[in-house]
Amino acid sequence: MDKMMLKEIVSFLDDYLKISEWEGIDSSKNGLQVECCEEVNKVAFSVDACMDVFKKAVEAKADLLVTHHGIIWGEFTVTGIYAKRLKFLFENNLSLYSAHLPLDAHLEVGNNVQILKKLDIEVEGSFAFYRGKAIGYYGSCEYTIEEITEKLKKELETELRILKFGDRVTKVGVVSGRGGFSIYEAGNLGIDLLITGEMEHSIYHVAKELGINVIFAGHYATETVGLKALMEKMSDVETVFIECPTNL
Repeated sequence: MDKMMLKEIVSFLDDYLKISEWEGIDSSKNGLQVECCEEVNKVAFSVDACMDVFKKAVEAKADLLVTHHGIIWGEFTVTGIYAKRLKFLFENNLSLYSAHLPLDAHLEVGNNVQILKKLDIEVEGSFAFYRGKAIGYYGSCEYTIEEITEKLKKELETELRILKFGDRVTKVGVVSGRGGFSIYEAGNLGIDLLITGEMEHSIYHVAKELGINVIFAGHYATETVGLKALMEKMSDVETVFIECPTNL
């Protein structure tokens, strides 16, 4: 594999993930968050920007780390754990790039599209609007909830929590991570199965009254698929995926 300039990789990712379209919408600072190198021999990918992942990326001899959850959110001060994280990145010459909602919503490598693909469901439309932009996707199918459960468990290698309020599934909506906010919109669209990550107590009675099945597949597990798909788009440089599950 050839080495690449950091600015080349950042330019590709910014353009491919349409980073600029999410300015003022996403609370995450999407794009290059920490610049520590000029040349990149290896790119590491992982869900969370945290010390455990940073250390594994350095052990893997990566020059750039691409994460879904970065370290710069809203107002940012360089104190406490943030200072320690930045100090570690600079000391180890490890740059950090993060893509939050742009990676959830991407129509090719996005977390939600990738989960539908793993279920062999074609995208029919988008939903789960957040500040005016859709994050989730849905499509039609003819499955039982048990069939989808088994396939999803295998594809994501995760434990599932299920709210079963129906047997047959005809329309599936996916919103990775914390997607419970989309439950009402899902009901309006006739979605009878919502797949998301985090369990939320407030969803239970709403889902029951709307007759919507819900699968909670884990925040972490539902947000690994987009990064792995994005890795495949970067064939000009060596890549590695760093597992650091939270079991949440």
